Amino acid sequence: MHKVAAVGSRDTVLAFKALGLAVKPAETAQEASRAVFELAQGGCAVIFITENVAAQIQETIERYKTAPLPAIIPIPGATGSDGSGMRSVRANVEKAIGADILFKEEG
Repeated sequence: MHKVAAVGSRDTVLAFKALGLAVKPAETAQEASRAVFELAQGGCAVIFITENVAAQIQETIERYKTAPLPAIIPIPGATGSDGSGMRSVRANVEKAIGADILFKEEG
């Protein structure tokens, strides 16, 4: 069975622990990169990462984009969303099917 984990500020990820996810609190880019690497090496299938932390480690996230696992999913942090998570979903859907079917703007 594959694991699911959350990486981000302590306030945000501790809520995921109650749901049975592995959690890795990370406040700095170095801590976040190390957490993603350790989770990926440990067989984690899905890593939820707060948007503000993901923005700090784009190079690390890019390394895993072409790998089948883990799926790294940006989520809003304790302070709310900056929209980067939805932009990522939009780009991935558009890349996968060749069209923007989710957020197509009426013009």
